[in-house]
Amino acid sequence: MKMPVRRGEGTQRPGRQQPGWGRYDPRSEFENLWSEVGRFFQQGTTPTGERPWVPLVEEEEAEDAYLVRAELPGVPRENVSVELDANELHITGELEEEHHGKVLSRRTGRFSYRTMVPHDIDEDAVSADLADGVLTVRIPKSPQGKRRTIDISAQ
Repeated sequence: MKMPVRRGEGTQRPGRQQPGWGRYDPRSEFENLWSEVGRFFQQGTTPTGERPWVPLVEEEEAEDAYLVRAELPGVPRENVSVELDANELHITGELEEEHHGKVLSRRTGRFSYRTMVPHDIDEDAVSADLADGVLTVRIPKSPQGKRRTIDISAQ
């Protein structure tokens, strides 16, 4: 029995490609799944009001680096933490609640964002900058990860 298969845009299964980076790495899929399972169980034991919120984030691949931009308006630099563990980037922090009126219409409290980064990075050259409410994390690509042509010698 033959099954029709649709090809083209939108036929990939969810999770087959890392958002923003474009390369498929099966190990990262398992790492993402394991991380999500851990987060699921952690959230199950945390009261709803205490769960961290997720900031708006944009991921981009430039020619020489990966860029992650997180919108963190009103968050002071000393309340933000950026960690790189193997190939997982983790941005955490807290926006303290200030009462100036009766209605609060912005998010406050703890926030957390995790994403997997490709393996071809220079871990020692990662930098982060917080300006105008936007945290920019620059993760340079490793020079060893670049494609090069190998000359073939005759013996």
